[in-house]
Amino acid sequence: MNSPRHNWGNTPWAISFRSKHKALPSHADVVIIGGGFTGLTAAAMVKHLAPEKSVLLLEANEVGNGASGRTGGIVLAESAAGNLPGLGDVLNGYKKILRELNVKTDLELRGVWEIARGPRSMEGKRIHPVHRSPIEWNDSGLVRVVKKVPGGSVDPGKVVTGLARAAVKAGAAIFTRTKVLDVQPGPPLKLHVIHKGKKRTITAGQILQATNAAKLTREAIPGEPKLTFALATAPLSKKHIAELGLASRRPFYSVDLPYLWGRLLKNGRIVFGSGLVPGFDEALPIGNSEQPWSGLEKQSILRGAPLERLNNLEQRVRSLHPVLRKVRITHRWGGPILLTKDFAPIFRRHPKNKNMILLGGYSGHGVALSVYLGRWAAEALLDKRKLPKWNMH
Repeated sequence: MNSPRHNWGNTPWAISFRSKHKALPSHADVVIIGGGFTGLTAAAMVKHLAPEKSVLLLEANEVGNGASGRTGGIVLAESAAGNLPGLGDVLNGYKKILRELNVKTDLELRGVWEIARGPRSMEGKRIHPVHRSPIEWNDSGLVRVVKKVPGGSVDPGKVVTGLARAAVKAGAAIFTRTKVLDVQPGPPLKLHVIHKGKKRTITAGQILQATNAAKLTREAIPGEPKLTFALATAPLSKKHIAELGLASRRPFYSVDLPYLWGRLLKNGRIVFGSGLVPGFDEALPIGNSEQPWSGLEKQSILRGAPLERLNNLEQRVRSLHPVLRKVRITHRWGGPILLTKDFAPIFRRHPKNKNMILLGGYSGHGVALSVYLGRWAAEALLDKRKLPKWNMH
């Protein structure tokens, strides 16, 4: 089967980290499942805060292969559920973590435009365009800016690469192409994995499951995994960027439907995103606990509903403004997203073993939040900080 990176297309940024394979250990003090923003941050921070601990990170493909490397790179404050109790300052914390780990990311926090067509948001709140809106596009109505909110943009490839290098430099062992088949809460904690074609068993003092849209255990991270889509244009001139209202370099997202988000890249390309496809898989029996993720993993942007969503997105982009009518589309891709019931991230201990922490389900707000909570998870693993009380069930 093709890897998700092939199935899901290619992004306009690159991840330039490759792990150096060594002998897979049979035990580690801390095992982290998932090589995205959360897992890489946690691996680096555990070693940073407790150098004596052995840290093993396991990734089924390459680091950043899932949501982290395939996000649009829009940095937002808070969570998709808003400012949760005790959350703190996400943007400030994000900047501090990147600085502490010496991760170079092209981070810009110029703010983010909220855009809309009508007088009300998806939640029914009254909205109105700002005076002299810099954006005036056509997309099922006249699209204009209604508000500026805290946030900005970042290069996802540089973040993944920088965090992975920081983790290795601190002493964490990263093993890619090592798939976790099952986690047994024990005690003791056990992971059954496939590494270089062979089944292995690893014991762990503690585990952080940070796989977001993937589901490894029945008690793991409840939510609905979907594939979301984006495309990137060829570089545009400064004149055309100004005509589009994007000279401020602020990303944008709509607060009404149909949903649309995007951002300007440093090289003049523009990324646009929209659309969701569920992770169904007709080949699997109804009730199979692995069904949603398995189906998502096998989706390809070259056929079926994903191709339809991308074609629709491209048509919308070309209709937004005369500047975009004949623009060349250079990249088309999809990425996994996990939508939780209340849009709050899942951040709690495993009900059968307090030495296993589950973290994920950012519902599209994970670029900064995943790194911020990755550090929090590292501190919780080291008994330096308590977990929040967002989902105590």
